[in-house]
Amino acid sequence: MESAMEGGSGVPPAYRVTIRDPVASDTIQGAVRVVLVTEGIEIAPVAEARPGTAHHHLFVDAELTPLAEMIPAGDASIVHLGGGETEYMLEGLAPGPHRVIALLADPAHVPLDPPAADTVEFVIR
Repeated sequence: MESAMEGGSGVPPAYRVTIRDPVASDTIQGAVRVVLVTEGIEIAPVAEARPGTAHHHLFVDAELTPLAEMIPAGDASIVHLGGGETEYMLEGLAPGPHRVIALLADPAHVPLDPPAADTVEFVIR
């Protein structure tokens, strides 16, 4: 069965995610506004469950879960942006260094294959 991401050609599409804000090594006071930009794929709410779409997940100070498995719900370190959001405010981070990994997943919460991820490290003062 053909994956929604393959498009029938057998060649993975050129899609990617970039964390536009914050930028690497930023020192931030208070809440952190995470801004995500994608190329080559439409970001849509999970409820629409349309082929060829994806949504964002943020892994906050956490390692990625296995890329061939559904991203688990209920883990406080994983933010599911299932409404199609491209921005998120991280609040309540303790002072010190932090890392956010943005990962695109299909409507079933399974990371795209090949994976599309970006990482940024910053400091809360």
